[in-house]
Amino acid sequence: MPWSWRYEDVDGKTVDGPEETFSSQADAESWIGQEWRQLQSAGVSTVILVEDDRVDYQMSLLPAE
Repeated sequence: MPWSWRYEDVDGKTVDGPEETFSSQADAESWIGQEWRQLQSAGVSTVILVEDDRVDYQMSLLPAE
């Protein structure tokens, strides 16, 4: 089952981002750990981890207040 990320802006609207696919959840999480700053600077505020079409979880890239 392939894993991938979806991307949203602060309004919850889908935004374009890298269309990477990963063979495991660990690989996807490792990648986002390296790329989140670039995504944030491109306007992504939330990333959503997806396995096939099933949402596993979402995570904010915004700084904690």
